[in-house]
Amino acid sequence: MSPNCTPPTLSEKFDQVFLTLCFKPFRCRPLPAQRKYMRSPLIPEMATQEVQLNETLAHLKTESETLKTKLEEERAKLHDVELHQVAEKVEGLGQFVMKTRRTLKGHGNKVLCMDWCKDKRRIVSSSQDGKVIVWDAFTTNKEHAVTMPCTWVMACAYAPSGCAVACGGLDNKCSVYPLSLDKNENLAAKKKSVAMHTNYLSACSFTNSDMQILTSSGDGTCALWDVESGQLLQSFHGHAADVLCLDLAPSETGNTFVSGGCDKKANVWDMRSGQCIQSFETHESDINSVRYYPSGDAFASGSDDATCRLYDLRADREVAIYSKESIIFGVSSVDFSLSGRLLFGGYNDYTINVWDVLKGTRVSILFGHENRVSTLRVSPDGTAFCTGSWDHTLRIWA
Repeated sequence: MSPNCTPPTLSEKFDQVFLTLCFKPFRCRPLPAQRKYMRSPLIPEMATQEVQLNETLAHLKTESETLKTKLEEERAKLHDVELHQVAEKVEGLGQFVMKTRRTLKGHGNKVLCMDWCKDKRRIVSSSQDGKVIVWDAFTTNKEHAVTMPCTWVMACAYAPSGCAVACGGLDNKCSVYPLSLDKNENLAAKKKSVAMHTNYLSACSFTNSDMQILTSSGDGTCALWDVESGQLLQSFHGHAADVLCLDLAPSETGNTFVSGGCDKKANVWDMRSGQCIQSFETHESDINSVRYYPSGDAFASGSDDATCRLYDLRADREVAIYSKESIIFGVSSVDFSLSGRLLFGGYNDYTINVWDVLKGTRVSILFGHENRVSTLRVSPDGTAFCTGSWDHTLRIWA
């Protein structure tokens, strides 16, 4: 230190420290999280990946549309002749007379579904009144009646053995009731809940045994269940909206079934793999009913677009449309005669139209119901068919 320089006093030292602290240049530092992202190249990478993903999806979409167009073109090449043209030389059907032989009264509201027992005599029906009734179609007597915990029992089916019935609806469940010879027995006490969907049950059908049951639902799925344990054996995903109907293939093995729904599609499924093996989308509105042709090589569908259509599984295409300009009401239910020559359709204008499957012409129109026909099934021996209606009754025609 120079002899001329006097050392700073203690107060001067404090002043220097104070000025240094107060006027030291301040640099804003990012927070740890900010520093992390400032250093990280993740944001541009993520943006790039998103762009690439969108491009890939767009490319796949275009590719799928191209493949769909090619498939339609290949189908069109095979579409060389119409079914009614092939059947021109086939002899037409003669005078066709059918009328109501029995009327079954007992439901207090709209009849929504019915099914025949394999014994060709008994019928099960379900209604909006929440009741499931087992009838003797010969005598019109009620043999059993079950009151469900909810209204709108939209589905019912007879077991192949005739010893049980299944039903369900807005309760989202499929319940199985064993039947006995004692007509006074309380069936509700023996109820077994088998299937559980996340929306209403629209249809159910036993497979070729009492041990398994197929269901379809408003949740857009179909499912195969084990009756004894209630275990889900297989689920079927492929419809984009409510599934409204299903039908099991008539073959002994019964490994396929067809379903129809609000997405205007009819899908054919392999029960073993759970995969959709064929899909048909030619209807213009909801498909309310599907039914296999007796040989199992084709199926018919009925829709709110006022048409019935026939699809050949071997040709993989629609082969016939059953419609008339005067018919403007939807088809609620369809079924074939035992020979497959006739197609019966229940319509929302209270009528039943009978179609010649080969020629595509209407051969008869049946009147009797006082409200829309909601369900229709031909008896196992083909001698009669039964219809259910919103007029609260069922009718047997022959």
